[in-house]
Amino acid sequence: MSEIYETNQKHNEHGFYEIQIKGHLDDRWSDWFGGMTITLEENGNSLLTGPLVDQAALHGLLKIVSDLGMPLVSVVPVEPRQSNEAGDPTVKGAWLPGKEDPN
Repeated sequence: MSEIYETNQKHNEHGFYEIQIKGHLDDRWSDWFGGMTITLEENGNSLLTGPLVDQAALHGLLKIVSDLGMPLVSVVPVEPRQSNEAGDPTVKGAWLPGKEDPN
């Protein structure tokens, strides 16, 4: 006997994330993080913001943070701040580990 479970999650959609790490990164690291926006915060942390193509891309990015030895402070899924003319969230340039920056 099998059961069917329904979910409201949309597994094939790009996700937009804010990832906070302890320590400052300069702009040259942007390529390492798939072109995500790097914001230096006054508290000494860096905030990586941008779209990721899927959960595997998120895990790949978090592995890079780990490989750099930088402590992870938070990972927060957020709504994109921009939209196209139709009002759909902009996910152009969603990053996939192992691929060049699409921008």
